[in-house]
Amino acid sequence: MFYISEVKKTPPVAFKTALHEMVYTTLQQFGVPYERVENDEAITMEDCILIDQQLKMKTVKTLFLCNRQQTAFYLLVTTADKPFITKDFSSAMEISRVSFAPADLLLSMLGTVVGAATIYGILLDKENKVQVVIDQDVLAEEWYGCSDSTTTGYMKVPTNWIMNDFLRFAAHTPKFIQL
Repeated sequence: MFYISEVKKTPPVAFKTALHEMVYTTLQQFGVPYERVENDEAITMEDCILIDQQLKMKTVKTLFLCNRQQTAFYLLVTTADKPFITKDFSSAMEISRVSFAPADLLLSMLGTVVGAATIYGILLDKENKVQVVIDQDVLAEEWYGCSDSTTTGYMKVPTNWIMNDFLRFAAHTPKFIQL
């Protein structure tokens, strides 16, 4: 059985990485209300269904992509129910085909492992090497559900805070597309 804690409104007792601590420090700095759960390792979107039910929200799908030369990087945020189709993304962005960035680049650039990719990773992207790309359908949700930068912690925060305050704070201007 997949373990999910009761809903919590306080940070974890201990942080697993520097990014993990930055996430909660940033939320506290802005006074952002959030709810979170601790859970067994969640890697797939199927794992997130139970988390969504516990937090009463929909987890976004966050993908770290790059071009073949690994010189252009994209953090795509879309709805969990949409399959990722490379051709559709490339067409919407008017770029050549992309693929998933290697796990070592996800860790070195955005501070997370596979399964924990999150918008919060851009806090580590001080040189703006990563283009944030947001599917417009994400904007329809009141809550932005995502990993807290670990595979064992998920949270919900107001979507409007992510779009209006967090991205500006992290110095990233998103590109909005329709997938």
